[in-house]
Order: sequence, then C-alpha cells, then structure tokens
Amino acid sequence: MHLKPLVAAVLPPLWSNRVLPALELDIRGRTAANTAFAVAYALAFRGTPNWLSPRGFRAGALAAGLVLSGYAAALAIPATRRHLAGLDDRGPAVHTVEWTALHIPGGTVLTEELVYRSTLTPLLERTAGGAGTALGAFAFGLSHIQPARAAADPIAATVALTTGAGLLFDRLRRHTGSATAPALLHLALNAGGALAPRLARRLVGGRR
Repeated sequence: MHLKPLVAAVLPPLWSNRVLPALELDIRGRTAANTAFAVAYALAFRGTPNWLSPRGFRAGALAAGLVLSGYAAALAIPATRRHLAGLDDRGPAVHTVEWTALHIPGGTVLTEELVYRSTLTPLLERTAGGAGTALGAFAFGLSHIQPARAAADPIAATVALTTGAGLLFDRLRRHTGSATAPALLHLALNAGGALAPRLARRLVGGRR
C-alpha cells in the first residue's frame, strides 16, 4: 500500500482511540473536535461526500424508515418494550433533545460518514481494489475500541459489529454514489437506539 492510503487509514482510529480521549473534553467539546478533524481530514484526502444527491437521499430515507419502523414495532410489543425499558441509560449529561439533534447527527454521524464513506474507503478502493472496502470498514471498526472500553462493552464484538455496519454503509454509498444514504441510515440507527429505551421507560411508567 502506498504511503498516502496508509496514513489515511491509520489517522482515524488513532484520533478516536488515542488523541480525542487524551483531550478529556466534555460532549460538546468532543463534537466540536470531531467535526474539525473530519473536515480537515476530508479536505486533506479529497473526500467526495456528494451530500446533495437525490438518489442518496431517497435510498437513505427508505433505509432509515425501515429502521425506525423496527424501533416502533419494538416499542409496540410488550416484551420488547419491557426489555428496552430495562436497558442502562448511557446518554451523556445533556438534554435528550441536544443529544439527538446535535451530538449524534453532528458529532457522530456527519463526522464518521465524512471520514469513512466519503474519504477513506473510496481512497482505499482506488488503491487496493476490492480489498479497499474491507480495509475501510475494518478501520471504522477499530475506531470504536476506546468507546467500547469506556462503556465496558466487549471490544472484539464491538469491532466486529461496527465493521459489519461499515460494510453495509459502504454498500449504500457505492449504490448511490453519495454519503447521504449511509448517513441517514446511520442517523436512524444511532438516534433510534438512543431514544427507544427512554421512550420505553416512559411507556412502562418506569422513568429513571
């Protein structure tokens, strides 16, 4: 692998697992820092998100709608609603609206889609062919090591799960030629996952 793709592949996991945690920022600071890193990274490595793609928006809206329908069904079924209500609340110390309207879309979805689907994976695909997609998704998975450690989640399972999600997101990006589709799916997964347990606790009368 040439030097440029190698550097591009190493930087995002290094940022997520070493540099950003060392800054010891609060959630607002992390969102700002992540955004600055993602924009600088995309400019340096010539990312092409193609955010305004109608095809990307249509495919992303469909995928997001399916995910949100799944969350709605889980909330409607008593057994899964009780399970969701029993999950630990891992939200940051900010209001739910701020978390789901700013930090998830801006600090997580926008930055990760700009770094990985818009920039890193296309670069690796140009230099490593078919293996580039897998390498980009694996780098995406590796970038979740420190978050998994901080949340006391199993690291290997987290890396495997997020690598699989990266492959799915990249498939959407290739299909539509835009990072908009994976970004909308990514947003639905993360925001739905943040809101569903809180809504479930309200529905079962067990707000915590």
